[in-house]
Amino acid sequence: MAKDRRNIEFDQSIEEKEKIFSLRDLVNGNVLTRKAVLKQSRFILLLVLIAFISIANRNHAEKTVIRLNRMQSNVKELRAKSITISSDLVKISRQSEVVRLVNRYELNLEENLEPPKKLIDTEE
Repeated sequence: MAKDRRNIEFDQSIEEKEKIFSLRDLVNGNVLTRKAVLKQSRFILLLVLIAFISIANRNHAEKTVIRLNRMQSNVKELRAKSITISSDLVKISRQSEVVRLVNRYELNLEENLEPPKKLIDTEE
């Protein structure tokens, strides 16, 4: 019986030591060997996993925002280029400009000065 008492007393003293939390235990790493921490190891691993997923999600979101900003600036540049090309096309397609280009490149084309005539089918 005395032997059983000693074991019980020893177990109680270990439990009393485990209940006391000190900074020294935290620095030494003894906190990680306690029963309470070992029981909660699955929960701690879940929290670590959630933290990693959160960090990865934030990095992905930041990369997406950077890519979106780059694309928006490209769209602005392309829109300006499109407007410039469109205005050049309108300028070149004017009748006076066409006549000038034909004379410049000496294509030997003549301008039709008569208005177009409409053809009507009289059989109907």
